[in-house]
Amino acid sequence: MTDRPAGTVGVGPWEGGWPVDGDGALPGHLDPELLAAGDTRNVVDRYRYWRHEAIVADLDTRRHGFHVAVENWEHDFNIGSVVRTANAFNAAAFHVVGRRRWNRRGAMVTDRYQHEHHHADVAALHAWAGERGLPLLGVDNVPGSRPLEGYAVPRDCILLLGQEGPGLSPDALAACEEVLAITQHGSTRSMNAGAAAAVVMYHWALQHAGA
Repeated sequence: MTDRPAGTVGVGPWEGGWPVDGDGALPGHLDPELLAAGDTRNVVDRYRYWRHEAIVADLDTRRHGFHVAVENWEHDFNIGSVVRTANAFNAAAFHVVGRRRWNRRGAMVTDRYQHEHHHADVAALHAWAGERGLPLLGVDNVPGSRPLEGYAVPRDCILLLGQEGPGLSPDALAACEEVLAITQHGSTRSMNAGAAAAVVMYHWALQHAGA
């Protein structure tokens, strides 16, 4: 592969003869269009020139056990950020509860590499989780919540986040097995939903990723 000029993203067209497998054919995971034109996608170097379907299939072999769910009653613009972070931590899937449509701009196309599920309401998400034996863990700093720090998050679970401002709905709080809060030390009442999602996913990864 060839590097692109400073300030550009990705790599340029493949230089020299294209890679071949033992039969002299192009390996199935590589995309001839990307090899010819270059790969400017936001992917790690491991996946340069790979077909989209091949990347998803490879990620599926090592998905982590946690899912991420977000309530979407008011078209929360933070959902894209949550989804992008879920991709970074290779979540099993992400779930949107409420409105099916959400602002995908913040996801930076990372939703294409993940599995998306939609649930009409919290009851539907709770039923889906129950059928698979996945505990539903809320993330919100409400009275009665448990500090995230020191909490042993299950390897397989669903992390449910609310919207910016109102947080988790009453129905969501009632459906959760536990509600976890990120301890804060400043003056603001709450942090950005996208930032909170990153903190809790990293907390999960510290306990389980690579274990």
